[in-house]
Amino acid sequence: MEWNAENLQFLSQCFLHTLSPAPEPRRRAEASLSEASQQANYGLAVLRLVAEPTVDDQIRQAASVNFKNHLKARWAPDSSSDDEHTITEAEKEQIKALIVSLMLSAAPKIQGQLSEALVLIGKHDFPKRWPALLPELISRLQNASSAGDYAAINGILGTANSIFKKFRYQFKTNDLLLDLKYCLDHFAAPLLEIFIKTANMIESANSSGGSAVVLKPWFESQRLCCRIFYSLNFQDLPEFFEDHMNEWMTEMQKYLTTNYPALESSADGLAVVDELRAAVCENINLYMEQNEEEFQNFLNGFALSVWNLLSNVSQVSSRDHLAVTAIKFLTTVSTSVHHNLFAGEGVIPQICQGIVIPNVRLRDEDEELFEMNYIEFIRRDMEGSDLDTRRRIACELLKGIATNYKPQVTNLVSVQIQNLLSSFAANPVGNWKDKDCAIYLVVSLAIKKAGGTSVSTDLVDVQNFFLTVIVPELQSQDVNGFPMLKAGALKFFTMFRNHIPKPMALQFFPDLIRFLRAESNVVHSYAASCIEKLLLVKDEGGRARYTSADVSPVLPQLMTNLFEALKVPESEENQYVMKCIMRVLGVADISREIADPCITGLILILNKACENPKNPVFNHYIFESLAVLLKRACGKDASLISIFERSLFPSLQKILGEDVTEFFPYAFQLLAQLVELNRPPISSAYIQIFEILLTPDLWRKASNVPALVRLLQAFLHKVPHELNQEGRLTQVLGISYKLVSARNTDEQGFYVLNTIIESLDYSVIAPYFGQIWSALFTVLQGKQTGRFIKSLLIYMSLFLVKHGSKNLADTMNAIQANIFQVILVQFWISNLKLITGVIETKLTAVASTRLLCESPALLDAAAVEHWGKMLDSIVTLLSRPEQDRVEEEPEMPDIAENVGYSATFVRLHNAGKTEDDPLKDIRDPKEFLVTSLARLSALSPGRYPQIINQYLDQTNQAELLRLCSSYNCAIV
Repeated sequence: MEWNAENLQFLSQCFLHTLSPAPEPRRRAEASLSEASQQANYGLAVLRLVAEPTVDDQIRQAASVNFKNHLKARWAPDSSSDDEHTITEAEKEQIKALIVSLMLSAAPKIQGQLSEALVLIGKHDFPKRWPALLPELISRLQNASSAGDYAAINGILGTANSIFKKFRYQFKTNDLLLDLKYCLDHFAAPLLEIFIKTANMIESANSSGGSAVVLKPWFESQRLCCRIFYSLNFQDLPEFFEDHMNEWMTEMQKYLTTNYPALESSADGLAVVDELRAAVCENINLYMEQNEEEFQNFLNGFALSVWNLLSNVSQVSSRDHLAVTAIKFLTTVSTSVHHNLFAGEGVIPQICQGIVIPNVRLRDEDEELFEMNYIEFIRRDMEGSDLDTRRRIACELLKGIATNYKPQVTNLVSVQIQNLLSSFAANPVGNWKDKDCAIYLVVSLAIKKAGGTSVSTDLVDVQNFFLTVIVPELQSQDVNGFPMLKAGALKFFTMFRNHIPKPMALQFFPDLIRFLRAESNVVHSYAASCIEKLLLVKDEGGRARYTSADVSPVLPQLMTNLFEALKVPESEENQYVMKCIMRVLGVADISREIADPCITGLILILNKACENPKNPVFNHYIFESLAVLLKRACGKDASLISIFERSLFPSLQKILGEDVTEFFPYAFQLLAQLVELNRPPISSAYIQIFEILLTPDLWRKASNVPALVRLLQAFLHKVPHELNQEGRLTQVLGISYKLVSARNTDEQGFYVLNTIIESLDYSVIAPYFGQIWSALFTVLQGKQTGRFIKSLLIYMSLFLVKHGSKNLADTMNAIQANIFQVILVQFWISNLKLITGVIETKLTAVASTRLLCESPALLDAAAVEHWGKMLDSIVTLLSRPEQDRVEEEPEMPDIAENVGYSATFVRLHNAGKTEDDPLKDIRDPKEFLVTSLARLSALSPGRYPQIINQYLDQTNQAELLRLCSSYNCAIV
């Protein structure tokens, strides 16, 4: 695209129309820009439009956003992108030559977009492919410094800050350290120069009463210098910064100890000062963590400065960032070798009274969050994302001090807790926040045991605290009174659930169920979470502490209250309540009286979610609840299947018919469950679904594939004869060929092929083996990924145990002479030992043993070496420790908070396919191996011990001898 008046007019009009409130001109403009973006020099033309002063600011701003997004998509597209229109090298060079000067001269909103664009380029090109960038930034920084132009200075520092952030987040590699050295060599000195110059100007202006308007850009400059300092020091302590540590630290400490009345007299000005102070605290915390020895001369001064600063930081939320970073620094000091700073008489009590307790107390902001945004409150309070809140970091400081002074901290906090509880007892209505503070201290200072859910505390006797402090809240008849106290009590019950004896906990189950009717979203969420977590408690030996017998007496009321909680405003999609429903259905004894209202309630919720799927975690638990209800209710009472079908089918048809693509994978998994639960002959409705299942369009979306395969497998197992009618087998094989030929679905394709082998008679599939082997060998020639080869090995093993080694070899060799021998030698023998999974290990070991003892390809005298190596691989596979062979899966994986509909596939745990063992008649593959070898060796005495000695290493020889002894077999 040439830069001329005509294109300037065209682009200006397009960007103007993209701002139109009317959808039609907006869509036309976006389509025109999309088409134009495929031309060479499009990005350059848009950048020049952004710089054109005669163009309206709105248009230029829209163009700057488009320019940034264009670069994001086409500067360095990833390998998965199918966009061929990448930016040419010549255009890239011209953009890089212009962008710095244009960014610095632009208005603030446009400058922000161009700065982001520059950082995008820098991410890929800096420094190796853009060596001119840093010298240009430094030159412009020095010019701006000479001119006192802090708008330009801060633009340059902001850009440098964004570029240098990569040194914080990337792994330390030689390439990264070389890039860091390059930046340090060029930028460290100019950074210190502008930092000291600005510091002197701030000091002078502050002492002479300089205005806030003058001071603000200088403080922003210092903040940016401190953030760059953080990035450049993150990997290691650079020599330049070590040599100039005194200059840096002297100036930084001033910002923690000096008052700036011109700025601090207003909220905006105070925020500017606090952000700089917080940046200083982050820097000194970094030095304490990584450069403790070099920093020790400055430690005492900074510790005192931070302490004094914290005593003057008010509780208003605008100062939270500063308070958190300052406390974090003291926490780091408390766990270092310099912890003796806290050993002085009265120091720990002062910290507790002056820093911890004030920051742990509930504030108005906490109450507002509790009432107005329960999801965020729970995320911070229950789920541990509150590390950057005052309450949590204050407790972390106490934990840090307790690392070296545990008795003092324990005694002090225990006394503090009793004082708070006494204060509450004196005036429960007026001092309820004191009780909340006491509960919070116990819960937050609890010590979690590594690798488990159990916690412990030395602050209180858990059972006594539960009975005297928590139970009164649980037994309160007013579920809506003092909701924050109720939430704290429920959180304590949840946290210490392992410590509460079963009879005591069961006594309060009815109270937990009552709290599900609380008006507070947090309270009924915490009640649901408490019930759900209690049902997960395991006693010694892994036995569930709470069983269906414990749940049965309260089950009707429990389910009623759970579904009622989902009707409370703001809780219509409450994931904690839905997860509790799923957990209860997984434990309880599901009768028809329970199943009927549950299926009705869940279907209503599902239909509502179909209209606008916006909470993926909640929606996942809807489907998990349906799946577990199907599994447990229909497994017990087959007559319920028809009820489920009548209820579920309209919803599943709605999902598929109205193209609710987010729910497609779930719908297919539930359909697979229904197919498996049915007994042949299955209804015509399922056959219609089978026909739809074979439609190629359905298989195009990668996230559908695992669920579609799951459903296809269910049909193949349940109605194998229908598969061989009306050309359906050809269609299924066509789908499997496409799946195995794609890198991300090859394993799924083998699942289909394996099921065909398991479900159909040999005579039915024999005519198709030529196509199957041709498809697999074509893929094998093109790519030899470990996953594909292991899947191929499992498929061949299944073929062999179902239809014999002769049929396996003959069908393969029909494609190409002697190909079976080639595959055996090049792939089977060498990859056998990599197989994992109990059933897969057994299957491949037995198949390989049969090859050893039956196949002419290995029994031939010329194949002695291959025979020996195959045996070596079998012994290696079977002698691996059990934990290495078993692919363990959590009992019920938690769905991560960031699960979204962009995920490739989310499996329903409760709709999982039961893995069938194709070799039920063979109990032990090890026994099968040695008994088969014993029979074989008896036919040729003396031959096989010699081969074993030659081709098995000493470890495997010893293991084989041990197996023979264990099963009373001998290889003669």
